[in-house]
Amino acid sequence: MDNMKKSGYVTFIGRPNVGKSTLMNRLIGQKIAITSNKPQTTRNKIQTVYTDDRGQIVFLDTPGIHKSHNKLGDYMVNAAKSTLSEVDIAIWLVEPTDYIGAGEKHIIELLKKAKCPVFLAVNKIDTVKKEELLPFIDTYRRELDFAEVIPVSAKRGDNCDELMNEIFKYLPYGEMYFDEDTVTDQPIRQIAAEIIREKALRLLSDEIPHGIAVTIEQMKNRGNIYDVDANIYCEKDSHKGIIIGKGGAMLKKIGSQARPEIEEMLEAKINLQLWVKVKKDWRDSDFLLKNFGYNEEDS
Repeated sequence: MDNMKKSGYVTFIGRPNVGKSTLMNRLIGQKIAITSNKPQTTRNKIQTVYTDDRGQIVFLDTPGIHKSHNKLGDYMVNAAKSTLSEVDIAIWLVEPTDYIGAGEKHIIELLKKAKCPVFLAVNKIDTVKKEELLPFIDTYRRELDFAEVIPVSAKRGDNCDELMNEIFKYLPYGEMYFDEDTVTDQPIRQIAAEIIREKALRLLSDEIPHGIAVTIEQMKNRGNIYDVDANIYCEKDSHKGIIIGKGGAMLKKIGSQARPEIEEMLEAKINLQLWVKVKKDWRDSDFLLKNFGYNEEDS
């Protein structure tokens, strides 16, 4: 066994906005999943890969589990729930609180059915005093028998090495699923679209982001520069005006913030062109959901 490596799948489960994407990015050492302070930022299962001398962890970052109000919401919740039957470890990410609401109760019922070890990771410990943590942890321990309980700060990196050590302890021995240079299975176009969506999420007012989808229509390499054409879809004509902004100012700002990250990913300069289009009620259209990359068969 000494020469064998460990390999397996690990999922993050939790309510929207608890820091799942931030923690995954921290653990793999680079940004793959987009983050924002708005809930339901992650819409797809995002698969990332961490490899070192001990073996390989394939992380699944899932959409936050929430009460769905449309077909996109149904897709997101199903994507999160389905991972529990596919993984070797489930990590339930929570905030430091002694209040367990209906959303957490729903997740507890899902985790009770999980066949794999369940870790509790209490995130955002940088926001509370150390002596306050134990009562919070005890509140959750009364609800479920966790394999491990680890307080972390995804933002600062506190205890993230300890979390990785515990994950490797529980993973089975086996062959690696990906070659050691792989960091994600996400197509480049999808990552580029998500980067643009992240900037829109951060810059726009609260009511608009949930109705936004981004697609890359073209990514063409001509020598040392890429031509990247992207469409930002929204649901209302009034939203289109806000996304474009006065004299195109908001659209330019979204583009200027997205450009450096896409250039870093492609390791080349890009000529980024953004357009805004209205697709009314796209979040309730099976056809448009599939077109925008939200496929039930992938969840």
